[in-house]
Amino acid sequence: MMENMLPITLNVTGGLFLITGSIFAVIGGIGIVRLPEFYSRMHGSGITDTLGAGLILIGLMLLSGSLLVAFKLLVILFFLTVTSPSSCHALAHSALAHGIKPVLDAAGKQPIAAKNEAVGKT
Repeated sequence: MMENMLPITLNVTGGLFLITGSIFAVIGGIGIVRLPEFYSRMHGSGITDTLGAGLILIGLMLLSGSLLVAFKLLVILFFLTVTSPSSCHALAHSALAHGIKPVLDAAGKQPIAAKNEAVGKT
């Protein structure tokens, strides 16, 4: 009886990871289109790249049925997890160095994030 439950459990869990990763990817894509400035859009693309693709890769590992394929997907997941945040940071640093400033608050005195930190909001 237990032998029959394992494939069903792997299929259901893998499907849930695929659906959740797809939802995060769609939300990140909407964020890229709807967010107002470069730095906010970069946050949306980071979510899409790291979390959405990561969950999709985990779902594919569970559904693969082959240890070799699962290992290759794990290696891809590792490199994605290492390179995506690093590339987002490098892109933001380069944009700031080349003069792209964050959007300021309505008074134009400080970036919105700094104002929220001063008030105690995160």
